[in-house]
Amino acid sequence: MADKIIAIVLAAGQGKRMNSDIQKQYLLIEGKPVIYYSLKTFEESVVDEIILVVGKDEVEYCQKEIVEKYNFSKITHIVQGGTERYYSVYNGLCKIDHGDYVLIHDGARPFVNEDMINRSIIAVKEFNGCTVAMPVKDTIKIVDENQFGVETPERKLVWQVQTPQSFKVELIKSAYAKMLQNISADITDDTMIVERYEACKIKVIEGSYENIKITTPEDLKIAEIFLKKLLTH
Repeated sequence: MADKIIAIVLAAGQGKRMNSDIQKQYLLIEGKPVIYYSLKTFEESVVDEIILVVGKDEVEYCQKEIVEKYNFSKITHIVQGGTERYYSVYNGLCKIDHGDYVLIHDGARPFVNEDMINRSIIAVKEFNGCTVAMPVKDTIKIVDENQFGVETPERKLVWQVQTPQSFKVELIKSAYAKMLQNISADITDDTMIVERYEACKIKVIEGSYENIKITTPEDLKIAEIFLKKLLTH
């Protein structure tokens, strides 16, 4: 029997840095909302099922304006997110009844592609946990609380983490169960949770410099350029 692959797509972010009344995942790129593009990629991939996690009071809106409007057939659940990212992920994980591997993706990253998804699935089956990422282009400084440099890590060892982040379902569920009993304020992504609470090493595989997260108005302009390039190929 083939492994069941599930994607959790997060679209519950507030987008405070966008200077817009519209949440970032619903802002339009070339006439379609940001969230549409990653959902379309997962819909057309080998993933079996998609769980969409949305903001408070947005379940009905997403059902009509995203799922039904664009005929997404793999979305099996639309779940309300929480006050923090990890609560949103947890709410999505709770909807997995039967599944072997899960890919957790930020809906504000519209340029995930089929190759990234396929390589993530290969890696997670071998290593139980993996993330896409890219080597940083700039020198990175570790600073103290007074913003004085204390360390300059070797650049070739520093990677900028992206999504999807992929895990064996039972591993990520176990990590979350432990984390929720002892929540730490410094947790920013799912790989940290698995590393910290399951002592599992996470494999890092190459993503893409185009796999940007829409966080600022400038990102939206860059996304439009990337999309036009993709559409002309």
